[in-house]
Amino acid sequence: MNATPAQAVLAIRDLVIEFDADGSRGSSTTVVDHVNLELGFGEILALVGESGSGKSLTARAVLGLLPDGAQARGLIQLGGQQVLGADEATLNQLRGTRAAMVFQEPQTALNPVQKVGWQIAQALRAHGKISRADARVRAIDLLRMVEIPEPERRVDWYPHQLSGGQKQRVVIALALSGSPDLLIADEPTTALDVTVQAEILQLLRNLRDRSGTAILLITHNMGVVADIADRVLVMRSGRVVEQQSVFDLFATPRESYTQALLAAVPRLPEADQPKPVVALIDSEGDAQVPPILRFDAASIVYPARLGNKEFRAVDQVSLTVQAGEVVGLVGESGSGKTTLGRAALGVIRASSGIVAFDGTDLGKISAANLRGLRKGMALIHQDPAASLDPRRTVGQSVGEPLEVHRFATGALLRNRVGELLESVRLPKSFAHRAPGELSGGQRQRVALARALALGPRLLVADEPTSALDVSVQADVLSLFADLREEYNFACLFISHDLAVVNQVADRVAVLRSGELVEEGPAAEVFSSPRQDYTQQLVAAVPVPDPRRQRAGRERESLVPDLTVAV
Repeated sequence: MNATPAQAVLAIRDLVIEFDADGSRGSSTTVVDHVNLELGFGEILALVGESGSGKSLTARAVLGLLPDGAQARGLIQLGGQQVLGADEATLNQLRGTRAAMVFQEPQTALNPVQKVGWQIAQALRAHGKISRADARVRAIDLLRMVEIPEPERRVDWYPHQLSGGQKQRVVIALALSGSPDLLIADEPTTALDVTVQAEILQLLRNLRDRSGTAILLITHNMGVVADIADRVLVMRSGRVVEQQSVFDLFATPRESYTQALLAAVPRLPEADQPKPVVALIDSEGDAQVPPILRFDAASIVYPARLGNKEFRAVDQVSLTVQAGEVVGLVGESGSGKTTLGRAALGVIRASSGIVAFDGTDLGKISAANLRGLRKGMALIHQDPAASLDPRRTVGQSVGEPLEVHRFATGALLRNRVGELLESVRLPKSFAHRAPGELSGGQRQRVALARALALGPRLLVADEPTSALDVSVQADVLSLFADLREEYNFACLFISHDLAVVNQVADRVAVLRSGELVEEGPAAEVFSSPRQDYTQQLVAAVPVPDPRRQRAGRERESLVPDLTVAV
Protein backbone atom coordinates (compact mmCIF):
# COMPACT_ATOMS: atom_id res chain seq x y z
CA MET A 1 0.00 0.00 0.00
CA ASN A 2 1.33 3.45 -0.97
CA ALA A 3 -0.57 6.22 0.78
CA THR A 4 -1.73 9.34 -1.03
CA PRO A 5 -1.08 12.61 0.84
CA ALA A 6 -4.73 12.75 1.94
CA GLN A 7 -4.50 9.26 3.41
CA ALA A 8 -1.02 9.59 4.84
CA VAL A 9 -0.43 9.40 8.57
CA LEU A 10 3.10 10.66 7.83
CA ALA A 11 4.32 12.54 4.78
CA ILE A 12 7.94 13.66 4.34
CA ARG A 13 9.00 15.79 1.39
CA ASP A 14 12.57 16.85 0.51
CA LEU A 15 13.79 16.51 4.10
CA VAL A 16 17.32 17.83 4.54
CA ILE A 17 19.14 17.70 7.89
CA GLU A 18 22.47 19.44 8.35
CA PHE A 19 24.91 19.85 11.21
CA ASP A 20 26.92 23.02 11.68
CA ALA A 21 30.49 21.88 11.24
CA ASP A 22 32.07 24.55 13.43
CA GLY A 23 29.12 26.02 15.29
CA SER A 24 28.43 28.63 12.60
CA ARG A 25 25.93 28.74 9.79
CA GLY A 26 28.70 29.20 7.25
CA SER A 27 29.85 25.59 7.19
CA SER A 28 27.63 22.52 7.50
CA THR A 29 27.52 18.77 6.87
CA THR A 30 24.46 17.20 5.26
CA VAL A 31 23.45 13.96 7.01
CA VAL A 32 19.95 13.52 5.52
CA ASP A 33 19.67 14.53 1.89
CA HIS A 34 16.24 15.13 0.28
CA VAL A 35 14.37 12.18 1.77
CA ASN A 36 10.80 11.54 0.65
CA LEU A 37 8.38 9.01 2.12
CA GLU A 38 4.71 8.45 2.94
CA LEU A 39 3.11 6.11 5.43
CA GLY A 40 -0.59 5.22 5.53
CA PHE A 41 -2.88 3.97 8.27
CA GLY A 42 -2.24 0.33 9.11
CA GLU A 43 1.00 0.22 7.12
CA ILE A 44 4.43 -0.89 8.35
CA LEU A 45 7.37 0.79 6.64
CA ALA A 46 10.90 -0.39 7.42
CA LEU A 47 13.84 2.04 7.25
CA VAL A 48 17.06 0.06 6.74
CA GLY A 49 20.69 0.94 6.14
CA GLU A 50 24.05 1.06 7.90
CA SER A 51 24.92 3.26 10.86
CA GLY A 52 25.23 6.85 9.68
CA SER A 53 22.72 6.36 6.87
CA GLY A 54 20.28 8.84 8.44
CA LYS A 55 17.56 6.41 9.54
CA SER A 56 17.27 7.49 13.17
CA LEU A 57 17.69 11.20 12.41
CA THR A 58 14.85 11.01 9.90
CA ALA A 59 12.64 9.35 12.52
CA ARG A 60 13.62 11.80 15.28
CA ALA A 61 12.80 14.72 13.00
CA VAL A 62 9.21 13.46 12.83
CA LEU A 63 8.84 14.21 16.55
CA GLY A 64 10.98 17.36 16.53
CA LEU A 65 13.68 15.62 18.56
CA LEU A 66 16.80 16.48 16.58
CA PRO A 67 20.02 16.93 18.59
CA ASP A 68 21.64 20.30 19.22
CA GLY A 69 23.36 21.72 16.18
CA ALA A 70 21.04 20.01 13.70
CA GLN A 71 19.09 22.13 11.23
CA ALA A 72 16.20 20.67 9.20
CA ARG A 73 14.26 21.94 6.23
CA GLY A 74 11.61 20.50 3.96
CA LEU A 75 8.15 19.18 4.83
CA ILE A 76 7.11 16.76 7.57
CA GLN A 77 3.38 16.37 8.12
CA LEU A 78 1.70 14.29 10.82
CA GLY A 79 -1.94 13.86 9.92
CA GLY A 80 -1.63 16.93 7.71
CA GLN A 81 -0.02 19.13 10.39
CA GLN A 82 3.43 20.56 9.72
CA VAL A 83 6.13 19.51 12.20
CA LEU A 84 9.20 21.41 10.98
CA GLY A 85 9.13 24.92 12.32
CA ALA A 86 6.38 24.20 14.86
CA ASP A 87 6.77 25.68 18.33
CA GLU A 88 7.38 23.51 21.39
CA ALA A 89 3.75 23.73 22.57
CA THR A 90 2.51 22.39 19.23
CA LEU A 91 5.14 19.64 19.22
CA ASN A 92 4.13 18.57 22.72
CA GLN A 93 0.55 18.20 21.51
CA LEU A 94 1.68 16.02 18.60
CA ARG A 95 4.06 13.85 20.62
CA GLY A 96 2.28 10.85 22.06
CA THR A 97 -1.05 11.62 20.38
CA ARG A 98 -0.18 11.77 16.67
CA ALA A 99 3.12 9.89 16.92
CA ALA A 100 5.08 8.12 19.66
CA MET A 101 8.51 6.50 19.92
CA VAL A 102 9.43 2.97 21.05
CA PHE A 103 13.11 2.99 21.95
CA GLN A 104 15.72 0.24 21.44
CA GLU A 105 16.70 -0.27 25.08
CA PRO A 106 13.76 -0.44 27.51
CA GLN A 107 16.12 -0.47 30.49
CA THR A 108 17.02 3.17 29.80
CA ALA A 109 13.50 4.22 28.79
CA LEU A 110 11.94 3.21 32.14
CA ASN A 111 12.55 4.85 35.53
CA PRO A 112 14.00 2.10 37.77
CA VAL A 113 12.63 3.62 41.00
CA GLN A 114 9.01 4.05 39.88
CA LYS A 115 6.38 1.37 39.42
CA VAL A 116 5.39 0.74 35.82
CA GLY A 117 1.76 1.66 36.49
CA TRP A 118 2.82 5.02 37.92
CA GLN A 119 4.95 5.71 34.83
CA ILE A 120 2.05 4.93 32.50
CA ALA A 121 -0.25 7.12 34.62
CA GLN A 122 2.22 10.01 34.28
CA ALA A 123 2.15 9.59 30.50
CA LEU A 124 -1.67 9.61 30.56
CA ARG A 125 -1.70 12.83 32.60
CA ALA A 126 0.63 14.43 30.06
CA HIS A 127 -2.08 13.95 27.42
CA GLY A 128 -4.97 15.37 29.49
CA LYS A 129 -6.68 15.48 32.86
CA ILE A 130 -7.45 12.10 34.36
CA SER A 131 -8.15 10.99 37.91
CA ARG A 132 -5.78 8.71 39.79
CA ALA A 133 -8.33 5.87 39.80
CA ASP A 134 -9.08 6.21 36.10
CA ALA A 135 -5.37 6.40 35.31
CA ARG A 136 -4.79 3.11 37.11
CA VAL A 137 -7.66 1.43 35.25
CA ARG A 138 -6.31 2.73 31.93
CA ALA A 139 -2.76 1.60 32.82
CA ILE A 140 -4.04 -1.92 33.47
CA ASP A 141 -5.93 -1.83 30.15
CA LEU A 142 -2.76 -0.78 28.32
CA LEU A 143 -0.73 -3.54 29.97
CA ARG A 144 -3.42 -6.01 28.94
CA MET A 145 -3.34 -4.61 25.39
CA VAL A 146 0.40 -5.32 25.15
CA GLU A 147 -0.21 -8.79 26.58
CA ILE A 148 1.53 -8.44 29.94
CA PRO A 149 0.48 -11.45 32.08
CA GLU A 150 -1.61 -10.60 35.16
CA PRO A 151 -1.71 -6.84 34.47
CA GLU A 152 -3.74 -6.14 37.65
CA ARG A 153 -0.76 -7.39 39.67
CA ARG A 154 2.15 -6.28 37.53
CA VAL A 155 0.91 -2.69 37.31
CA ASP A 156 2.48 -2.34 40.78
CA TRP A 157 5.79 -3.92 39.81
CA TYR A 158 9.10 -2.09 39.32
CA PRO A 159 10.98 -2.48 36.00
CA HIS A 160 13.63 -4.74 37.56
CA GLN A 161 10.90 -7.27 38.39
CA LEU A 162 10.11 -7.72 34.70
CA SER A 163 11.93 -9.69 32.02
CA GLY A 164 13.48 -7.93 29.02
CA GLY A 165 10.49 -8.75 26.84
CA GLN A 166 8.04 -7.52 29.47
CA LYS A 167 9.96 -4.25 29.85
CA GLN A 168 9.75 -3.71 26.10
CA ARG A 169 6.00 -4.33 26.28
CA VAL A 170 5.72 -1.66 29.00
CA VAL A 171 7.62 0.78 26.76
CA ILE A 172 5.12 0.03 23.99
CA ALA A 173 2.25 0.57 26.46
CA LEU A 174 3.74 3.98 27.34
CA ALA A 175 3.90 4.84 23.64
CA LEU A 176 0.25 3.80 23.20
CA SER A 177 -0.98 5.88 26.16
CA GLY A 178 -1.93 8.78 23.88
CA SER A 179 -3.55 6.52 21.22
CA PRO A 180 -1.14 7.67 18.48
CA ASP A 181 -1.75 7.11 14.79
CA LEU A 182 1.96 6.38 14.27
CA LEU A 183 4.47 4.30 16.24
CA ILE A 184 8.14 4.93 15.52
CA ALA A 185 10.00 1.78 16.59
CA ASP A 186 13.78 2.32 16.70
CA GLU A 187 15.48 -1.10 16.79
CA PRO A 188 12.77 -2.44 19.17
CA THR A 189 14.07 -6.06 19.16
CA THR A 190 17.87 -5.70 18.88
CA ALA A 191 18.59 -6.57 22.52
CA LEU A 192 16.02 -9.39 22.73
CA ASP A 193 16.29 -13.15 22.40
CA VAL A 194 14.81 -14.74 19.29
CA THR A 195 11.70 -16.08 21.02
CA VAL A 196 11.03 -12.77 22.78
CA GLN A 197 11.70 -10.94 19.52
CA ALA A 198 9.10 -13.09 17.76
CA GLU A 199 6.52 -12.24 20.43
CA ILE A 200 7.22 -8.49 20.25
CA LEU A 201 6.87 -8.59 16.45
CA GLN A 202 3.57 -10.46 16.80
CA LEU A 203 2.43 -7.82 19.29
CA LEU A 204 3.23 -5.01 16.82
CA ARG A 205 1.30 -6.85 14.09
CA ASN A 206 -1.67 -7.27 16.44
CA LEU A 207 -1.65 -3.56 17.32
CA ARG A 208 -1.59 -2.67 13.63
CA ASP A 209 -4.42 -5.06 12.83
CA ARG A 210 -6.64 -4.05 15.78
CA SER A 211 -6.26 -0.28 15.69
CA GLY A 212 -4.87 0.57 12.27
CA THR A 213 -1.74 2.05 13.85
CA ALA A 214 0.97 2.83 11.31
CA ILE A 215 4.50 1.73 12.22
CA LEU A 216 7.80 3.24 11.08
CA LEU A 217 10.31 0.50 11.88
CA ILE A 218 14.04 1.27 12.07
CA THR A 219 16.15 -1.88 12.06
CA HIS A 220 19.31 -3.50 10.73
CA ASN A 221 17.78 -7.00 11.04
CA MET A 222 16.63 -8.02 7.57
CA GLY A 223 14.86 -11.07 8.99
CA VAL A 224 12.67 -8.74 11.07
CA VAL A 225 11.99 -6.68 7.93
CA ALA A 226 10.94 -9.82 6.04
CA ASP A 227 8.67 -10.82 8.93
CA ILE A 228 6.72 -7.62 9.53
CA ALA A 229 7.19 -4.88 6.91
CA ASP A 230 4.84 -4.00 4.06
CA ARG A 231 7.33 -1.70 2.34
CA VAL A 232 11.07 -1.13 2.71
CA LEU A 233 13.02 2.09 2.26
CA VAL A 234 16.80 1.64 1.99
CA MET A 235 19.05 4.54 3.01
CA ARG A 236 22.75 5.11 2.46
CA SER A 237 24.76 8.19 3.45
CA GLY A 238 21.60 10.19 4.05
CA ARG A 239 19.93 9.37 0.74
CA VAL A 240 17.14 6.99 -0.23
CA VAL A 241 18.68 4.50 -2.65
CA GLU A 242 15.72 2.14 -3.07
CA GLN A 243 12.09 1.79 -2.04
CA GLN A 244 9.94 -1.26 -2.84
CA SER A 245 7.34 -3.56 -1.37
CA VAL A 246 8.94 -6.07 0.97
CA PHE A 247 8.26 -8.96 -1.42
CA ASP A 248 9.74 -7.19 -4.45
CA LEU A 249 12.77 -5.90 -2.57
CA PHE A 250 13.83 -9.33 -1.32
CA ALA A 251 13.03 -11.03 -4.65
CA THR A 252 14.51 -8.46 -7.04
CA PRO A 253 16.60 -5.78 -5.30
CA ARG A 254 17.47 -3.18 -7.93
CA GLU A 255 20.45 -1.42 -6.37
CA SER A 256 23.84 -3.02 -5.78
CA TYR A 257 23.90 -1.63 -2.21
CA THR A 258 20.62 -3.39 -1.38
CA GLN A 259 21.93 -6.58 -2.96
CA ALA A 260 25.04 -6.35 -0.77
CA LEU A 261 22.94 -5.81 2.37
CA LEU A 262 20.85 -8.89 1.66
CA ALA A 263 23.92 -10.97 0.75
CA ALA A 264 25.50 -10.10 4.12
CA VAL A 265 22.63 -11.57 6.15
CA PRO A 266 23.70 -14.78 7.97
CA ARG A 267 21.32 -17.69 7.50
CA LEU A 268 20.57 -20.94 9.25
CA PRO A 269 21.22 -24.12 7.27
CA GLU A 270 18.41 -25.84 5.42
CA ALA A 271 17.09 -29.05 6.94
CA ASP A 272 19.17 -32.12 6.18
CA GLN A 273 22.03 -30.05 4.75
CA PRO A 274 24.63 -29.96 7.55
CA LYS A 275 28.04 -28.54 6.76
CA PRO A 276 30.97 -30.96 7.07
CA VAL A 277 32.48 -31.36 10.51
CA VAL A 278 36.29 -31.51 10.62
CA ALA A 279 37.81 -33.66 13.37
CA LEU A 280 40.21 -31.82 15.65
CA ILE A 281 43.67 -33.42 15.75
CA ASP A 282 46.90 -32.59 17.50
CA SER A 283 50.36 -32.42 15.99
CA GLU A 284 50.79 -36.18 16.47
CA GLY A 285 47.61 -36.90 14.50
CA ASP A 286 45.55 -38.19 17.43
CA ALA A 287 41.84 -37.37 17.20
CA GLN A 288 41.51 -37.13 20.99
CA VAL A 289 43.32 -34.19 22.57
CA PRO A 290 42.89 -32.62 26.02
CA PRO A 291 40.41 -29.74 25.89
CA ILE A 292 41.43 -26.13 26.49
CA LEU A 293 38.23 -25.59 28.50
CA ARG A 294 36.25 -28.21 30.39
CA PHE A 295 33.03 -27.99 32.38
CA ASP A 296 32.40 -31.19 34.32
CA ALA A 297 29.00 -31.32 36.08
CA ALA A 298 29.53 -27.62 36.89
CA SER A 299 26.86 -25.81 38.90
CA ILE A 300 26.87 -22.14 39.86
CA VAL A 301 24.54 -20.92 42.61
CA TYR A 302 24.22 -17.27 43.60
CA PRO A 303 23.58 -17.13 47.36
CA ALA A 304 20.53 -15.55 48.98
CA ARG A 305 20.99 -11.85 49.74
CA LEU A 306 18.89 -8.76 50.43
CA GLY A 307 15.76 -10.83 50.85
CA ASN A 308 16.17 -12.69 47.55
CA LYS A 309 16.34 -16.47 47.46
CA GLU A 310 19.44 -18.25 46.20
CA PHE A 311 19.50 -18.63 42.42
CA ARG A 312 20.90 -21.62 40.52
CA ALA A 313 22.22 -20.00 37.36
CA VAL A 314 24.02 -23.10 36.00
CA ASP A 315 22.99 -26.65 36.81
CA GLN A 316 25.24 -29.68 36.22
CA VAL A 317 26.66 -28.54 32.87
CA SER A 318 29.28 -30.73 31.19
CA LEU A 319 30.93 -29.31 28.07
CA THR A 320 34.38 -29.10 26.46
CA VAL A 321 36.11 -26.69 24.08
CA GLN A 322 39.10 -28.09 22.18
CA ALA A 323 42.13 -26.16 20.95
CA GLY A 324 41.20 -24.14 17.86
CA GLU A 325 37.50 -24.96 18.26
CA VAL A 326 34.61 -22.48 18.44
CA VAL A 327 31.68 -23.59 20.58
CA GLY A 328 28.54 -21.46 20.44
CA LEU A 329 26.36 -20.95 23.51
CA VAL A 330 22.73 -20.13 22.73
CA GLY A 331 19.57 -19.80 24.78
CA GLU A 332 17.22 -17.18 26.13
CA SER A 333 18.10 -14.52 28.70
CA GLY A 334 18.61 -16.19 32.07
CA SER A 335 19.70 -19.47 30.50
CA GLY A 336 23.20 -19.22 32.00
CA LYS A 337 25.24 -18.31 28.90
CA THR A 338 27.06 -15.31 30.32
CA THR A 339 27.50 -17.02 33.70
CA LEU A 340 29.32 -19.91 31.98
CA GLY A 341 31.49 -17.39 30.13
CA ARG A 342 32.45 -15.67 33.38
CA ALA A 343 33.21 -19.03 34.97
CA ALA A 344 35.46 -19.94 32.02
CA LEU A 345 37.51 -16.81 32.76
CA GLY A 346 37.68 -17.56 36.47
CA VAL A 347 35.66 -14.44 37.33
CA ILE A 348 33.23 -16.59 39.31
CA ARG A 349 33.85 -20.05 40.72
CA ALA A 350 31.71 -23.12 40.41
CA SER A 351 29.62 -24.01 43.46
CA SER A 352 30.13 -27.67 42.58
CA GLY A 353 31.72 -29.65 39.78
CA ILE A 354 34.79 -28.57 37.81
CA VAL A 355 35.65 -25.68 35.49
CA ALA A 356 39.15 -26.35 34.13
CA PHE A 357 41.33 -24.24 31.81
CA ASP A 358 44.15 -26.07 30.08
CA GLY A 359 43.93 -28.87 32.64
CA THR A 360 43.91 -26.60 35.72
CA ASP A 361 40.84 -26.56 37.97
CA LEU A 362 39.98 -22.87 38.32
CA GLY A 363 38.12 -23.56 41.56
CA LYS A 364 41.24 -24.79 43.36
CA ILE A 365 43.86 -22.34 42.12
CA SER A 366 45.18 -19.38 44.14
CA ALA A 367 44.45 -15.80 43.08
CA ALA A 368 48.11 -15.25 42.18
CA ASN A 369 48.24 -18.33 39.95
CA LEU A 370 44.89 -17.41 38.39
CA ARG A 371 46.38 -14.07 37.32
CA GLY A 372 49.12 -15.97 35.58
CA LEU A 373 46.65 -18.25 33.81
CA ARG A 374 44.64 -15.28 32.58
CA LYS A 375 47.46 -14.41 30.21
CA GLY A 376 46.05 -17.24 28.12
CA MET A 377 42.44 -15.99 28.25
CA ALA A 378 40.69 -12.96 26.79
CA LEU A 379 37.18 -11.48 26.73
CA ILE A 380 35.43 -9.65 23.89
CA HIS A 381 32.53 -7.57 25.19
CA GLN A 382 29.21 -6.95 23.50
CA ASP A 383 29.67 -3.17 23.46
CA PRO A 384 33.21 -2.08 22.51
CA ALA A 385 32.34 1.55 23.26
CA ALA A 386 31.84 0.58 26.91
CA SER A 387 34.95 -1.62 27.12
CA LEU A 388 37.38 0.96 25.69
CA ASP A 389 38.43 3.86 27.91
CA PRO A 390 37.40 7.05 26.04
CA ARG A 391 40.30 8.93 27.69
CA ARG A 392 42.94 6.61 26.24
CA THR A 393 44.06 6.35 22.64
CA VAL A 394 43.48 3.20 20.63
CA GLY A 395 47.17 2.37 20.91
CA GLN A 396 47.13 2.70 24.69
CA SER A 397 44.07 0.42 24.96
CA VAL A 398 45.51 -2.24 22.67
CA GLY A 399 48.90 -2.10 24.36
CA GLU A 400 47.61 -2.16 27.94
CA PRO A 401 47.68 -5.99 28.33
CA LEU A 402 51.26 -6.03 27.07
CA GLU A 403 52.26 -3.40 29.64
CA VAL A 404 50.35 -4.96 32.55
CA HIS A 405 51.97 -8.35 31.98
CA ARG A 406 55.35 -6.75 31.15
CA PHE A 407 55.58 -8.25 27.68
CA ALA A 408 56.76 -5.09 25.93
CA THR A 409 57.59 -1.43 26.42
CA GLY A 410 58.80 1.50 24.32
CA ALA A 411 59.48 0.88 20.63
CA LEU A 412 58.77 -2.86 20.95
CA LEU A 413 55.34 -2.06 22.41
CA ARG A 414 54.54 0.44 19.64
CA ASN A 415 55.60 -2.04 16.95
CA ARG A 416 53.49 -4.81 18.47
CA VAL A 417 50.44 -2.50 18.70
CA GLY A 418 50.88 -1.62 15.03
CA GLU A 419 51.08 -5.30 14.10
CA LEU A 420 47.91 -6.06 16.08
CA LEU A 421 46.01 -3.22 14.41
CA GLU A 422 47.09 -4.42 10.99
CA SER A 423 46.01 -7.97 11.88
CA VAL A 424 42.45 -6.68 12.42
CA ARG A 425 42.60 -4.70 9.14
CA LEU A 426 43.13 -1.26 10.65
CA PRO A 427 46.01 1.10 9.72
CA LYS A 428 48.81 1.59 12.23
CA SER A 429 47.90 5.29 12.32
CA PHE A 430 44.70 4.41 14.21
CA ALA A 431 46.87 3.96 17.31
CA HIS A 432 46.76 7.74 17.79
CA ARG A 433 42.97 8.02 17.57
CA ALA A 434 40.43 8.10 20.40
CA PRO A 435 37.66 5.46 20.51
CA GLY A 436 35.07 8.19 19.91
CA GLU A 437 36.59 8.88 16.49
CA LEU A 438 35.85 5.33 15.29
CA SER A 439 32.75 3.65 13.92
CA GLY A 440 31.13 0.73 15.75
CA GLY A 441 32.79 -1.80 13.47
CA GLN A 442 36.19 -0.17 13.91
CA ARG A 443 35.82 -0.16 17.70
CA GLN A 444 35.00 -3.87 17.62
CA ARG A 445 38.16 -4.47 15.57
CA VAL A 446 40.14 -2.60 18.23
CA ALA A 447 38.52 -4.80 20.89
CA LEU A 448 39.64 -7.88 18.92
CA ALA A 449 43.19 -6.54 18.64
CA ARG A 450 43.29 -5.89 22.39
CA ALA A 451 41.98 -9.39 23.14
CA LEU A 452 44.66 -10.97 20.93
CA ALA A 453 47.54 -8.91 22.37
CA LEU A 454 48.90 -11.75 24.51
CA GLY A 455 48.15 -14.54 22.02
CA PRO A 456 45.44 -16.17 24.18
CA ARG A 457 44.52 -19.82 23.87
CA LEU A 458 40.89 -19.09 24.81
CA LEU A 459 38.58 -16.24 23.79
CA VAL A 460 35.19 -15.69 25.41
CA ALA A 461 33.10 -13.60 23.01
CA ASP A 462 29.90 -12.32 24.65
CA GLU A 463 27.46 -11.08 21.98
CA PRO A 464 30.33 -9.50 19.99
CA THR A 465 28.25 -8.54 16.93
CA SER A 466 24.73 -7.92 18.29
CA ALA A 467 25.06 -4.11 18.14
CA LEU A 468 26.49 -4.04 14.58
CA ASP A 469 24.79 -3.43 11.26
CA VAL A 470 24.41 -6.45 9.03
CA SER A 471 27.19 -5.48 6.58
CA VAL A 472 29.58 -4.46 9.40
CA GLN A 473 28.71 -7.69 11.20
CA ALA A 474 29.60 -9.66 8.07
CA ASP A 475 33.01 -7.93 7.91
CA VAL A 476 33.71 -8.61 11.60
CA LEU A 477 32.70 -12.28 11.27
CA SER A 478 34.94 -12.65 8.22
CA LEU A 479 37.78 -11.06 10.20
CA PHE A 480 37.05 -13.39 13.13
CA ALA A 481 37.42 -16.41 10.83
CA ASP A 482 40.76 -15.12 9.49
CA LEU A 483 42.10 -14.38 12.98
CA ARG A 484 41.03 -17.80 14.20
CA GLU A 485 43.06 -19.40 11.41
CA GLU A 486 46.06 -17.16 12.15
CA TYR A 487 46.07 -17.44 15.97
CA ASN A 488 44.41 -20.88 16.37
CA PHE A 489 42.56 -19.80 19.52
CA ALA A 490 39.65 -21.68 21.05
CA CYS A 491 36.49 -19.66 21.57
CA LEU A 492 33.34 -19.79 23.64
CA PHE A 493 31.00 -17.72 21.45
CA ILE A 494 27.91 -16.44 23.29
CA SER A 495 25.05 -15.08 21.22
CA HIS A 496 21.27 -14.98 20.88
CA ASP A 497 21.65 -14.79 17.08
CA LEU A 498 21.51 -18.41 15.96
CA ALA A 499 22.44 -17.63 12.36
CA VAL A 500 25.64 -15.90 13.48
CA VAL A 501 26.51 -18.85 15.72
CA ASN A 502 25.93 -21.22 12.83
CA GLN A 503 28.34 -19.19 10.70
CA VAL A 504 31.24 -19.14 13.18
CA ALA A 505 30.84 -22.19 15.46
CA ASP A 506 31.94 -25.80 15.01
CA ARG A 507 29.63 -27.00 17.76
CA VAL A 508 26.72 -25.44 19.61
CA ALA A 509 25.43 -25.92 23.15
CA VAL A 510 21.81 -25.00 23.88
CA LEU A 511 21.05 -23.81 27.42
CA ARG A 512 17.69 -23.44 29.11
CA SER A 513 17.28 -22.25 32.72
CA GLY A 514 20.89 -23.19 33.47
CA GLU A 515 20.69 -26.70 32.02
CA LEU A 516 22.36 -28.04 28.88
CA VAL A 517 19.46 -29.38 26.79
CA GLU A 518 21.21 -30.13 23.49
CA GLU A 519 24.74 -30.13 22.10
CA GLY A 520 26.33 -31.13 18.80
CA PRO A 521 27.72 -29.88 15.48
CA ALA A 522 26.22 -26.44 14.79
CA ALA A 523 24.73 -27.17 11.36
CA GLU A 524 23.31 -30.48 12.60
CA VAL A 525 21.66 -28.93 15.66
CA PHE A 526 20.21 -26.01 13.69
CA SER A 527 19.05 -28.03 10.67
CA SER A 528 17.66 -31.02 12.62
CA PRO A 529 17.18 -30.04 16.29
CA ARG A 530 16.20 -32.96 18.52
CA GLN A 531 14.77 -31.16 21.53
CA ASP A 532 11.46 -29.27 21.52
CA TYR A 533 13.09 -26.21 23.07
CA THR A 534 15.77 -26.06 20.35
CA GLN A 535 13.10 -26.52 17.70
CA GLN A 536 11.24 -23.53 19.10
CA LEU A 537 14.40 -21.38 19.17
CA VAL A 538 15.15 -22.23 15.53
CA ALA A 539 11.53 -21.63 14.48
CA ALA A 540 11.61 -18.17 16.12
CA VAL A 541 14.53 -16.98 13.96
CA PRO A 542 13.08 -14.74 11.22
CA VAL A 543 14.05 -15.94 7.74
CA PRO A 544 15.27 -13.17 5.39
CA ASP A 545 12.63 -14.14 2.83
CA PRO A 546 9.16 -12.61 3.36
CA ARG A 547 7.21 -15.36 1.63
CA ARG A 548 8.93 -18.21 3.49
CA GLN A 549 8.89 -16.31 6.78
CA ARG A 550 5.18 -15.58 6.70
CA ALA A 551 4.26 -19.07 5.56
CA GLY A 552 6.42 -20.50 8.35
CA ARG A 553 4.85 -18.18 10.92
CA GLU A 554 1.40 -19.43 10.00
CA ARG A 555 2.55 -23.03 10.47
CA GLU A 556 4.24 -22.27 13.79
CA SER A 557 1.10 -20.63 15.14
CA LEU A 558 -0.33 -24.12 15.37
CA VAL A 559 2.58 -25.38 17.55
CA PRO A 560 2.06 -25.26 21.37
CA ASP A 561 4.10 -22.61 23.21
CA LEU A 562 6.84 -24.22 25.30
CA THR A 563 8.45 -21.15 26.86
CA VAL A 564 7.69 -19.20 29.98
CA ALA A 565 5.65 -16.07 29.25
CA VAL A 566 7.83 -13.04 28.59
